[in-house]
Amino acid sequence: QRRSLAPSQLAKRKAGDEDEEEDWQPPTSRKRQKAGEAESAECYRSPFRRPLAQLTNRPQCLDSSQHEAFIRSILSKPFKVPIPNYKGPLGLRSLGVKRAGLRRPLHDPFEEGALVLYEPPVLSAHDQLKIDKDKAPVHVVVDPVLSRVLRPHQREGVKFLWDCVTSRRIPGSHGCIMADEMGLGKTLQCITLMWTLLRQSPDCKPEIEKAVVVSPSSLVRNWYNEVEKWLGGRIQPLAIDGGSKEEIDRKLVGFMNQRGLRVPSPILIISYETFRLHAEVLQKGSVGLVICDEGHRLKNSENQTYQALNSLNTPRRVLISGTPIQNDLLEYFSLVHFVNSGILGTAQEFKRHFEMPILKGRDADASETERHKGEERLKELISIVNRCLIRRTSDILSKYLPVKIEQVVCCRLTPLQTELYKNFLKQAKPVEELKEGKISVSSLSSITSLKKLCNHPALIYDKCVEEEEGFMGALDLFPAGYSTKSVEPQLSGKMLVLDYILAVTKSTSSDKVVLVSNYTQTLDLFEKLCRNRRYLYVRLDGTMSIKKRAKIVERFNSPSSPEFIFMLSSKAGGCGLNLIGANRLVMFDPDWNPANDEQAMARVWRDGQRKMCYIYRLLSTGTIEEKIFQRQTHKKALSSCVVDEEQDVERHFSLGELKELFTLNETTTSDTHDKLKCRRCVNGHQVRPPPAGSDCTSDLSQWHHSAEKRGLQDSVLRAAWDAAVTFTFHHHSHEEQRGIP
Repeated sequence: QRRSLAPSQLAKRKAGDEDEEEDWQPPTSRKRQKAGEAESAECYRSPFRRPLAQLTNRPQCLDSSQHEAFIRSILSKPFKVPIPNYKGPLGLRSLGVKRAGLRRPLHDPFEEGALVLYEPPVLSAHDQLKIDKDKAPVHVVVDPVLSRVLRPHQREGVKFLWDCVTSRRIPGSHGCIMADEMGLGKTLQCITLMWTLLRQSPDCKPEIEKAVVVSPSSLVRNWYNEVEKWLGGRIQPLAIDGGSKEEIDRKLVGFMNQRGLRVPSPILIISYETFRLHAEVLQKGSVGLVICDEGHRLKNSENQTYQALNSLNTPRRVLISGTPIQNDLLEYFSLVHFVNSGILGTAQEFKRHFEMPILKGRDADASETERHKGEERLKELISIVNRCLIRRTSDILSKYLPVKIEQVVCCRLTPLQTELYKNFLKQAKPVEELKEGKISVSSLSSITSLKKLCNHPALIYDKCVEEEEGFMGALDLFPAGYSTKSVEPQLSGKMLVLDYILAVTKSTSSDKVVLVSNYTQTLDLFEKLCRNRRYLYVRLDGTMSIKKRAKIVERFNSPSSPEFIFMLSSKAGGCGLNLIGANRLVMFDPDWNPANDEQAMARVWRDGQRKMCYIYRLLSTGTIEEKIFQRQTHKKALSSCVVDEEQDVERHFSLGELKELFTLNETTTSDTHDKLKCRRCVNGHQVRPPPAGSDCTSDLSQWHHSAEKRGLQDSVLRAAWDAAVTFTFHHHSHEEQRGIP
């Protein structure tokens, strides 16, 4: 009888019967025993199954060859997505195996709200059979993460930019100018363009490997933050805003050496100054796209920055600027030539074919033939420009932003300012110098002296002490014991009005204020006033480092920040900054270039602003400041599609107009209103609508004006009226929507 050798059975038998402890032996065959054969137990086991093996504690070693074969069988299996019923782009194919069938776009072009930049041509059934599936073009669709936040005008802008840089708008040219006014989201549109080019194309691969963004130093960190904000960590830009020369060179070399379909840091953000100093490193390789923010810096093709950027090896160039050029055609040629070289010919050809006929046709003494020819050449120029330039005005913003009220406030001079002003005109005699037929350096310095005097007599006090030309004996006009260590608002009409505006705003609301000036000396006066009134403030001027600028802007915009005032130098931070933490802005002095004023005044009325905005432009009544404002008002544009930059006095003023600068009108409430000969006013009151036959200058036809306090809607300005205000112009940003005449 065969017994089981299982441990459980052995234990039972041992417990039941001691006699059965002996090993069991199978019975032997008698026949074989007789034969005297001694055979092993193997002979008596079943040939059909193996015997049960006795368990031991010794581990059984596997054969190494069997183990290796088993592992190879595992690794040889194709990869499968461990998701039930998965039907994604991988399908059932193995990693590294080319996808079979037609190529697919990166994003679904038929999804609701999809922004399609390129659509393949529709093929007939016959052409579909003949086409090579590996070369069939696909849709180019903007990432839904971005297309969902783009406004209608921004979607149009992205499509325009993509058509230009891919040479679909102008064959052979890959550049364009984004000339939208301030606050329309030019940065977001360019980020969308970069992200699309870096990830897809009709050929089912990235259009470019790398992109470079060149901006003013104060906007480098802002660009970095905007990329992080809209792309949410999908890409890691390289922002260079400081460091030693060796460190910057090392970063730039690393950026230029990146290759492949997935570059770790495909976007470089760098300032104009740093780019110019390290241009040699960037010129050694190629870049897919370059974007120049505040691109009107490139108006002069002779400067080093223009030449350094122009030598960069990239055909795709986008120039961003929110201000239009109004007069200088050569500056315009430099900008267009940078983005699309040769589209307007050479500089000599442009001058002969466009500039000379247009300028002759605009001359007052031009013949009818010359005027007609000038108009034809201007239309031809605009038609070429419009193919590579897109411009929308800030009227679009009125749909998305709160109301903005812009007010030009004429402030009377104080008795001290009036006496100093008249004394200067008598002594310096700038008008007599102009009779010689040329503009001298002293004439231009006289303009600066008068502008500073309009701000505050403290700004010309040192000249009075040194008795410079025009200020002989002027020191006796100052109050006894006067010192520049403390600010005295009552000595300046504009400073007096500013003091009222700040005090009423602080006591009646939670609004914050941005103070803008062209002179750092004026910012020093603002600081003294704030310390005297115990206002918390921050200041941004040319002496502040790039990193610190970004930090103070971010802190000021925070709702929890205690700062009440942001002082801004228009030269250092007037372009591109986002100061939506404030909703009131005071433009303390005007600039010759209206574009500078427009840039500075657009800092608060931008995307993200939640409060009604008030813009105050302060002018000294009857002085040179009103003449500057009139010049801004009367400037005639060559076209509305070019980019504005600095206008110097000598180029744009005749000798007769310069003579008018050096006068003082003490009897007027607004020299600007008098010069316009406005027929909307009867006995000093504005009539709505304007009477028939009104010839009020069109540039101010949409501005309402008042010589009385009751004509003002702004309670803050009404409180300041009795101090020094003589006249106001005010313009409502939502007048068209609200039906205000």
